[in-house]
Amino acid sequence: MQGQKQQQIKAREDLADRMHSAAIHLLRRVRKQDATMAQAPARLSALSVLVFAGTMTIGELASAEQVKPPTMSRIVAGLERARLVKRVRDAMDGRRVQLLATPKGAKLMRQGRRRRITYLASQLKMLTRDEMAILDESAGILQRVLQSWT
Repeated sequence: MQGQKQQQIKAREDLADRMHSAAIHLLRRVRKQDATMAQAPARLSALSVLVFAGTMTIGELASAEQVKPPTMSRIVAGLERARLVKRVRDAMDGRRVQLLATPKGAKLMRQGRRRRITYLASQLKMLTRDEMAILDESAGILQRVLQSWT
């Protein structure tokens, strides 16, 4: 029984290792499509959070991006200079400042996401229908797993 548990743990760790490696390589390859956006990767990442998750404070954005607030302040300053993000007063607490993607910022991110998806879809043309079905099911499983994380 103990040996079987160890095998299951090893199998999960091996799968996690392969998934981790594949995810990193996948993101690196599709990220090349961002070169046309004329913004640094850190700025695009922060902007993406604001566009797809909604308004938040610098502290919340820094936490989401796993950086310190002073680092995020510099990133946001660059986004503001490019008119991709603006600061707005919190309606409930006028002392609080929220960051909001501008229409220009939202459009840039939607276009960038579309380029990444189009590129990735073009790379999937070599797959069979069965392989596409497996990947589709796997993507659903991954989404379910990610939703259960807190």
